[in-house]
Amino acid sequence: MKELSFILVERIGLLLIIAFVLTRIPGFRSLIYKEASPRMTFINILLFGVFGMISSTLGIVINGNEIITHGLIFGVEDHEMIISLSLVAIVIAGLLGGPVVGLGAGVIAGVHLFFLGGVGWFSNLLINPISGLLAGLTGAFFSKERVISPIQALFIGVFPPILQMQLLLILHPDKQDVVDVVNSIGLPLVLSNSIGIAIFTAMIGIILREQENEAALATKQALTIAEEALPYLKKESSTEMAEGLASLLYRRLKVAAVSITNEDYVLAHVGLGENHHKAGKKIITPLSKSALEDKEVKVAYSKEDIECINEDCPLEAAIIVPIISTQGEVSLIKFYFKKAQHIRPVEHVLTRGIGQIISNQLNVISHEKMEANILDTELRALQAQINPHFLFNTLNLIATLFRVDPLRARHITIQLANFMRFNLNLVSKPLIMLEREYEHLESYIEIIEARFGKRLKINVQIDSSLFHVLIPPSTIQPLVENAIEHGLNNIVQNGIVSVTVKRENNLVRVSVTDNGKGFTEEEINELAKHRKLEKNNGGVGLYNVNQRLISLLGENCKLRFQNVDTGGSEVYFFIPIVQGDNNL
Repeated sequence: MKELSFILVERIGLLLIIAFVLTRIPGFRSLIYKEASPRMTFINILLFGVFGMISSTLGIVINGNEIITHGLIFGVEDHEMIISLSLVAIVIAGLLGGPVVGLGAGVIAGVHLFFLGGVGWFSNLLINPISGLLAGLTGAFFSKERVISPIQALFIGVFPPILQMQLLLILHPDKQDVVDVVNSIGLPLVLSNSIGIAIFTAMIGIILREQENEAALATKQALTIAEEALPYLKKESSTEMAEGLASLLYRRLKVAAVSITNEDYVLAHVGLGENHHKAGKKIITPLSKSALEDKEVKVAYSKEDIECINEDCPLEAAIIVPIISTQGEVSLIKFYFKKAQHIRPVEHVLTRGIGQIISNQLNVISHEKMEANILDTELRALQAQINPHFLFNTLNLIATLFRVDPLRARHITIQLANFMRFNLNLVSKPLIMLEREYEHLESYIEIIEARFGKRLKINVQIDSSLFHVLIPPSTIQPLVENAIEHGLNNIVQNGIVSVTVKRENNLVRVSVTDNGKGFTEEEINELAKHRKLEKNNGGVGLYNVNQRLISLLGENCKLRFQNVDTGGSEVYFFIPIVQGDNNL
């Protein structure tokens, strides 16, 4: 028994090496995820059936009390008995592939044993399909798990050889030599089979961990591709976008070729088959049209599915991923493979993920463009507004000054022209240098001080080292206008407005302070929530300023409001120190 145990362990070791090679076959891994197509099920039946035949060929022959181990077994004499190891392969086939694969592989292995002959051929013919079927049903019982644990496999692997021994005794009750063989080989055969099956399931566990690592790498790869794809997705030309994206996907993924199409024709093709899969060709294959209509991922597992008109086309399989825009337009990314076996679960997950990410990115880009256009239109309209009351009052001032002080009237006219020219040019640039904003403010201050005379004084303190910092145009002047019209509304003399621009930490602090009535506590709360930042009839107002600050510089640059201890109020905001050039 000891010698027989060592021989069986040696043979099981050889089978496990073969099994390890088997796990490297791409199609085999579909068994683990129970996603095999009918075609792959048939292939797996043949694969495990051949594995079972090899296991029988590597078995041992018993002639009386003699154990024959030399060479491969291609035939057994009528008085000899073959001890096959095919049950290891057949049980594994059932556990992984289910009852159909287990039964089919068992039939192949059993028929092979039938032709090898020898004592017990009928029991060998029966035990293999029965074991495959029962193992498949047992695997279905554990269907919530992708693969059973080695301990469970060890337990399950005990029963097929016991059942085989029982069949031998039932079918040959009068043969003492059969009883002697069962007594000698029973325990070693049970142990070697169960241990072999347990080790194989442990190998499957390793494969699963590899798959999980592959999935993690695939996720990382998809995110990397998504980041690298952004410059191409922002292209205005669909052809340029498709060519750049197809080249990127082909470089990054282990595929035979990549095609990108719109709803009618191919935009770009990179990889194998470039000589006949050319840009501009119309989409004619039913599978592609089905993907466009259903907006679902389709998989071509054969040349017939791809339906390429070129007989020498090296592409035999493909994953077709639809890309859906916010406007409902559908385009396709086709990932081509040389063989259907190259499409593993990780390829399914990766390509689907890339398709979903690219769809989302296109939608975000489209939304951003639309939002930017809407915002730009709104801001341009708001920025182009000129306070009609301010204009009429200034023209009346100029008309009065022409009678009493023509030189000053001419100076105010020039300042009004500068002020209006600046407002009309607001639509040309979203950001300007602080120096230009200061010049605009100076024109406004000269006009206002001429109107109000000694009733109002506007002080300006701006750090000249900050003149090259960028700021949205017409940002400070509306705050000064608001301070005059609202903060100093009831002040008939000695009204003071102070404008201060200085560096504070790594930001620029811009504040406009008045010595007027200030804000009530309720107004402060409402202003903090921007409830009172409404467009008013008196000009662009606080609303426009706040909108431009937030949209161009961010939420942290919004307007802030507070009362000052000496009386009056302060409106202030912060802007980042971003240097501009002299053209801004």
